[in-house]
Amino acid sequence: MDSAVYALIVNACIAGLFATAFAIVRVSYPEQRYVTWFVLAYLVGGLTPLSELGVRLTDHVIAFTILSYGSFLVSIALLPGGLAALAGRTIPRGPLIALLAFGIVDRTLIWNGPRNALWYEIAYQAPFLLGTGLSTVIAVDAVRRRRGPLWLALAIASALTTAHFLVKPFFAATFGSGSTAKAYAASSYALFSQATGGVLIVTAGLLTLLLVVQAAMGRSISESETDPLTGVANRRGFERRAIPLVAAARERGEPLAAILFDLDHFKRVNDGYGHATGDAVLHAFARMLIERLPPCAVVARLGGEEFVAVLDRTTLRGAWLAAQSVRVGIPAIGGHLPPITVSAGLALLEPDDTLNSLIDRADRWVYDAKRAGRNRICPVPEAVVDAQALRSA
Repeated sequence: MDSAVYALIVNACIAGLFATAFAIVRVSYPEQRYVTWFVLAYLVGGLTPLSELGVRLTDHVIAFTILSYGSFLVSIALLPGGLAALAGRTIPRGPLIALLAFGIVDRTLIWNGPRNALWYEIAYQAPFLLGTGLSTVIAVDAVRRRRGPLWLALAIASALTTAHFLVKPFFAATFGSGSTAKAYAASSYALFSQATGGVLIVTAGLLTLLLVVQAAMGRSISESETDPLTGVANRRGFERRAIPLVAAARERGEPLAAILFDLDHFKRVNDGYGHATGDAVLHAFARMLIERLPPCAVVARLGGEEFVAVLDRTTLRGAWLAAQSVRVGIPAIGGHLPPITVSAGLALLEPDDTLNSLIDRADRWVYDAKRAGRNRICPVPEAVVDAQALRSA
């Protein structure tokens, strides 16, 4: 078995392994539907080296030549679709269909063209160059949107693949790619094409697989740290996000405040209107917290009708104003929902505080607010008291 045949077999196995790996991810994470694009890309792409073997080892040259070109073209067109979905962009179906149409027309027009001629080789590689160029553009766009270092690595790998298709025509015209499809399969150019192409396939495939796994794991982590009823963080998610804020505030010597919200007489809502209405109230209140609190706030539902928010670079006065914005906005929570009020407790980070001690202190102020008549925020900062006194004078 010569080197060219060995390279073809290796590439077919690599494509099969990637198709299997992506299929496992697709089955394991059903919500990641876009992974199907990658499964199909590598499954169809695996037909290309097998077809090259068919050209080399059988007499059905025309059939295997068409299958080789067509499978590679479809594979190249599928990859940008998957990458776009993975990057959170709209799948460019129009350009992909145009790419397939161009590839078919292009190959038909040069079918009997003079192999080894530079213009022929450029025309042959043009659809693949455009397809990998589109993948590069998608990856670069993801890098610009700060999607992470893996996208940068993929952008570089895609750019190298694009350069590969740009260089191949000149290599073929200089060293010869064979006067026929069968001669090509036995040429040194075919070995160069399969070997370098295999390296690029493995590199891009591994990076794409890592990105897919990263996205799947990120989604799983997010779901495990999100309260399913309200969509805000649960206690686990809250602690993971808030603890670094506490550490950073202490390190920089900046203020940090916690607000604990407790809906007043919430049991009456469930008993009087039903749990479905109670759930709707909780969801609406969580949306209000997201809308009315500063973007920096880490918001979570601790359980039942208890919600918490941690605000970095925020004084006690700033926290009171933020909590007051929520309290006075509750009547607008939804005309179809029963009227509710909220009591809130504030706590400012102290030198020896942990996240738990900070929240515990805010919780004690919630009880003070409830004992004082509910529908209020405690403590009221001195600056706010002075301002209220001035307005009353």
